[in-house]
Amino acid sequence: MGVSGVYGQTHNESAHAHEESKSAITGSEQHGSSAGHDKDEHDEEGHDEQGSHEPHKAEDDKVGTEHAEDEGHADHGNEESEGGHSESASAVLSPEQMTLAGVEVTTLTAEPVDYQIYAPGEILSNGYTTYRVSPRVASVVMRRHVALGDHVKKNQPLVTLFSESVAQAQAEYRTALPEWRRVQQLGRKTVGEQRYISAKANFEATRATLLAYGLSNSDLESLASQQPKALGEYTLRAEIDGAVLSDDFEQGQRIEAGAPLITLADEGKLWVQAHLPADLSLTLGAGTTAEVVAGGVRIDATVSQEAHTIDPVTRTRVVRLLVDNTAHRLHPGQFAEVFFRFRTKEPVLAVPETALMRGADGDWTVYVEDHPGEFLPKEVDLGRALGPLREIKGVRPASRVVTKGAFFVASQIAKGGFDPHNH
Repeated sequence: MGVSGVYGQTHNESAHAHEESKSAITGSEQHGSSAGHDKDEHDEEGHDEQGSHEPHKAEDDKVGTEHAEDEGHADHGNEESEGGHSESASAVLSPEQMTLAGVEVTTLTAEPVDYQIYAPGEILSNGYTTYRVSPRVASVVMRRHVALGDHVKKNQPLVTLFSESVAQAQAEYRTALPEWRRVQQLGRKTVGEQRYISAKANFEATRATLLAYGLSNSDLESLASQQPKALGEYTLRAEIDGAVLSDDFEQGQRIEAGAPLITLADEGKLWVQAHLPADLSLTLGAGTTAEVVAGGVRIDATVSQEAHTIDPVTRTRVVRLLVDNTAHRLHPGQFAEVFFRFRTKEPVLAVPETALMRGADGDWTVYVEDHPGEFLPKEVDLGRALGPLREIKGVRPASRVVTKGAFFVASQIAKGGFDPHNH
């Protein structure tokens, strides 16, 4: 073998060792590559370390790209979700839809509000001008002189009664009156001080007793006449001008002392008793005006007094009003509707109750027109109840708010927030 052959063999062995060394290094850098891949790397001549790193770099780039795409896809999904939420929080209606659904939009303006508060009521006789006729001593009804509903004048006879006690008092009066007249004629010095005082006292006592029983001065004059009426009978007369509101008795009936016979009332001024909720924060001072509706009649009234206690039966606040009834269009016992009139001292923003809806979280909400035909929910705080209106806070003046058809707008917003495909 020549030198060249020896050299070539030596060179080949050196090259083979070099290739094995490179293969070992490449296998170490690839961290567990497959045996087939190592064989391919070993068979390929001129494969260096840079070539062995490029596949890993490509894989890393691929993974990074895929991760970036995933993040981009997630961001895009969030944007769609946010965009969908924004769309579900509003409703876009065409003019035709608004017309069919009865949707009305009003521009809010801060201004003083005139409003009324309703209360059920009842027409009552004026207790300060009503007179109850009753015997002051047990008596029997002999004759009636008036009937229910009659209008009577003062001193007009109402009913004639009989009483044993009255008969006794009349007899004593008949005895005391002549004695007193005789003593007066003779004089104090003639009859003596004792007789004079005794005669005067007896007369005054019997006279006072008859007046207390309900007899009038004319009845006493009749007793003193030459032809007096039968003892025991006496007549009760009207003490005021008024109408007979009740006469719950019959002729021949025995009536105990103090029992009601006839009720007279001056219907020129009547009471209206209104019932308000006990928890209503409202001050109704004397002179507050109101409108009373009863039996088709509308008439103005003024508050005369407000009770400071709660009715134990109805659990309501009682407010008494005074109404002029000189035309006799109202009558005690009628049911009435009372409307109290008020006006806010300062301008307020108020909407009808139909404009208010409960939001998804339970808060009160109105729907504001952001653009023509596009409505957004707006949470508000409620203020005072102003009759059919309600004061609201949280909306700017000049906002266009749905005042009718709010339920339809709310349903459209709820429908837009529901995705049947769960996207």
